[in-house]
Amino acid sequence: MKYLILILIPFISLSQSEVPDEYWLDDSNFENIIHASDAFDDDQQETILVEFWAEFNEENCFAEWSEIENAKYYRVNIADAPQAKKKYKVRMAPTLIIFKGGIKEVMFKAGLDLVLPADLKEIQESINEVNTASKF
Repeated sequence: MKYLILILIPFISLSQSEVPDEYWLDDSNFENIIHASDAFDDDQQETILVEFWAEFNEENCFAEWSEIENAKYYRVNIADAPQAKKKYKVRMAPTLIIFKGGIKEVMFKAGLDLVLPADLKEIQESINEVNTASKF
């Protein structure tokens, strides 16, 4: 059993927290990112999915972030973004917020067990609904 755990640890930590640096936000760039416009059309606001993350709860992070479609994903370490955490009333980590044009559209937050109650399918459906609603 001890050897099995040693073998699995690198895979667990890699799948859980390996988010490239360009996807990390803090208070210095948070507002600029969530208010971003599409590069090809200044009137078209991008859909942004932000995960508020905490190192102490790394094992419950949103590990399927790379599978999200039709939205840009970013992660925020709550220790590096106390202003954003306060503004958006983030009380648990992980918390995922879908923004469109800088406006909070949908929020998924962990319960007292610190586990995110939504799965990839539910989050993707919410992104698709936000994108569809914004076409009108």
